[in-house]
Amino acid sequence: MVALSRETFQATFEDSNTEENMQKFLDGHYNRDRLLRELETPGSFFYFVYEDGQLAGYMKLNVNTAQSERVDDNGLEVERIYLKKDFQGRGIGSQLLDYAEAQARKWHKHAIWLGVWEHNEKAKDVYAHKGYQKIGQHEFVVGDDHQIDYLFKKNLLLG
Repeated sequence: MVALSRETFQATFEDSNTEENMQKFLDGHYNRDRLLRELETPGSFFYFVYEDGQLAGYMKLNVNTAQSERVDDNGLEVERIYLKKDFQGRGIGSQLLDYAEAQARKWHKHAIWLGVWEHNEKAKDVYAHKGYQKIGQHEFVVGDDHQIDYLFKKNLLLG
């Protein structure tokens, strides 16, 4: 899990961060102890995706008090969808997002939300296409670089 988390985050954001900031972030956020705590957190769920028998990446969902922010008390947060570089651009992330929405409906959540880096145009386009709307922003720190993530939310009709 540590290696996968580090590899997929780096594959997604290494071109936009200095090596020093990337290393600080990886060491602080994707270390064994922190990831074990995340795995044990009630309301946090990890899903691993395989393609052609190979581990392609993972998704982390949060509900209730496990959500990283108070965006929607009865919502589901998609905290991470990260794929290895060789598996990016194949529609796997979109499929994971569809699965997250299905889980939200199964768990009777009335909204699904996530944060996305302000410069990640591909992801923002996917979310907009799937009915998500920008509702705000928050700071995301990589090393000593203070970046902006936009918050996107989709209201779900339960029925």
